[in-house]
Amino acid sequence: MAFFEYGEREIQYLTEKDKVLGEAIEKIGHVERKVNPDLFGALVSSIVDQQISTKAGQTIWKRMCDGLSEVTPETIGKCPVEELQAFGISFRKVEYIKNAARKVLDGELNLEALHTMSDEEVCRELSSLKGVGVWTAEMLMTFSMQRPDVFSFGDLAIHRGLRMLYHHRKIDKKLFEKYRRRYSPYGTVASLYLWAIAGGAIEGMRDYAPKKK
Repeated sequence: MAFFEYGEREIQYLTEKDKVLGEAIEKIGHVERKVNPDLFGALVSSIVDQQISTKAGQTIWKRMCDGLSEVTPETIGKCPVEELQAFGISFRKVEYIKNAARKVLDGELNLEALHTMSDEEVCRELSSLKGVGVWTAEMLMTFSMQRPDVFSFGDLAIHRGLRMLYHHRKIDKKLFEKYRRRYSPYGTVASLYLWAIAGGAIEGMRDYAPKKK
């Protein structure tokens, strides 16, 4: 099992740049988040997981892996639509998955070439696929490609973590960009800690967002 790789260099940089985050990092310790280096498999899994529970997504993914032996552009390309739907995948998601496989097989999308591109180029390429938005592309960059400086404005848990850590009531784009610049070039590691904070890793921290009436 693989985890997102980071170490003392990233921790030291973030701690020197931001003492508040540094104190949180010290309290939380090392964060282990699973990664899937197989970018195509991670892409298919991310489409499967959309708008369903984590448990349901895991069940469907296991069925796919058992049924296809391996999830590759080739196995997806050969698999009939009805068989993919039988795993528990909606017709629309099957369409998205088939489309991604076709683009890889036709050479329209070169997954290996993505590793040589900038973050902006990778995000643009991935989010151009049907069923893959910017947030999904950023999560693939984080949990499959292990890009070091991904800090997603579209991630609600990161907004929550920022509010909890810095006592903000709201995180607008301008404020978010301030933190992005501060954490760069290790925005992904900052994200790991903000996710942990949002999930309750530090006792006594609360969300300062105004309560909905």
